[in-house]
Amino acid sequence: MSSRIPLEVARVLRLGRPPEIWFKPALSVVAAVAPPNLTLVALDRLDLAMYTMAGSLCALYAHNRPYAARARTLAWVLLGMLGGIAAALLAASLTGSAVVLVTVGAVLAAVQKVLCDATRIGPPGNVILTFVSSAALFVPQTLAEIPGHLALGAAAGAWAWLVGMAPGLLRPHGPERRATAAALRAAAAYAESVREHPRAHAESAAEHDHTDGANAATALAAARQALLGAGRATDARRALGRLLGRAEIALAAPADADPDLLRAWARDLRGTGPVPLVDDLTLLRGEPAPRDPLWARVRPLGRLAVRTALGCAFAGYASLALGVGRPYWALVTAASLYQASFTLTWGRGVQRVVGNLLGVLLFAALVPLAHTGGLALVLCCAALNFGAEALIGRNYWLGSVCVTPMALLITEFAGFQDPGRLIGERVLDTIVGALVGLLAALAVPDRARARVVRSGRGTPRTLAGAEHREVPHPDQRTQSDTTEGVRP
Repeated sequence: MSSRIPLEVARVLRLGRPPEIWFKPALSVVAAVAPPNLTLVALDRLDLAMYTMAGSLCALYAHNRPYAARARTLAWVLLGMLGGIAAALLAASLTGSAVVLVTVGAVLAAVQKVLCDATRIGPPGNVILTFVSSAALFVPQTLAEIPGHLALGAAAGAWAWLVGMAPGLLRPHGPERRATAAALRAAAAYAESVREHPRAHAESAAEHDHTDGANAATALAAARQALLGAGRATDARRALGRLLGRAEIALAAPADADPDLLRAWARDLRGTGPVPLVDDLTLLRGEPAPRDPLWARVRPLGRLAVRTALGCAFAGYASLALGVGRPYWALVTAASLYQASFTLTWGRGVQRVVGNLLGVLLFAALVPLAHTGGLALVLCCAALNFGAEALIGRNYWLGSVCVTPMALLITEFAGFQDPGRLIGERVLDTIVGALVGLLAALAVPDRARARVVRSGRGTPRTLAGAEHREVPHPDQRTQSDTTEGVRP
């Protein structure tokens, strides 16, 4: 048993390939965060940067969604962000009891987790919302100040919405083209694997279907949903649909498919050139899947809500008992752990601890530069924002190496603090939050949800029709499915 632990830790920390568009969210978050913060530097009011950062961080969401769907998603994220901040600021203005504030933060974290999972908002999911609202709980506040602070967040959020939508002016079909290209490449890989191992495929089809075949079917379903969510049909989108028809045929008859041709079509979808025109041979017609009402999607997540609330609350209480001045760090650590099974939750805990411990070392190295002035502080945060988004797609812990010093520097917007105390509190809160969060996951298991994850595989023939069901787009997956997205 002991020999397996290092192997499991190594597996959890293994780096993956970077996402295809890793640079887009990285550049977007810098473009969203930098102008509001630089404006505050010029006005000598960097103490207000926490509120503008709240709105700016909405730019982290929905990068793979078609622009019609992205516009709606970013608007809902901004409303959710402002709602969480409003509740936190109201609580902070009405009470100074740290225990009460931690309790409010735990309830908010549970609500945010459930709503993000139920709506499949996509990475970075609930953790950004929880980070911002939890931090706002411990900022001195009066009722009269709340409207102005919310207005700052709304203004920065409106700018983030514009940043998120701006690429659509140059490449209005970009997300659908990328999703279609991914489906074509995945179908080509599956067809190639069948050609190279025909006997093994015939004898053990299920084994292949769980790898290349399942990947291709999932990519195809995601591309179908991207097209269905893209708005009105255009000639380009109809052409993309016909290409997806060819990918469906490749999944249904992989031995007869031409992998080179599929990859050539995928290459032609790069840039803004015309979409390759092929005959319409679609086997399956995708229609928008009827969605259950929100309450019906929230109801099965009751145990998840209880686990999140208990884990966050007791992590915050434990931090308070240890004398830490920022218990919301422990609360956010617990909130970031919860995945669809305990194995995934444990893995996320390992990633979180490793990334945070390395991150505080990076913070210690950056402090002398960041403490030279407000401009240096803002520029350091912008660089760390870029690094976090650029790296987190490889593995959660790698992105956390940048997220941790960024979160520590954000606490200094109101004034420089003792680096040694900040580092000590962050390390302690990370460990406390991870341990208490894992204990809550053990105390309140969700076996039904874990069974869905374990059994959620199928053959290409069963998954090829998945676009008739609600299959998450690559950017609509829950945190258990992806490591993308900044998570403080």
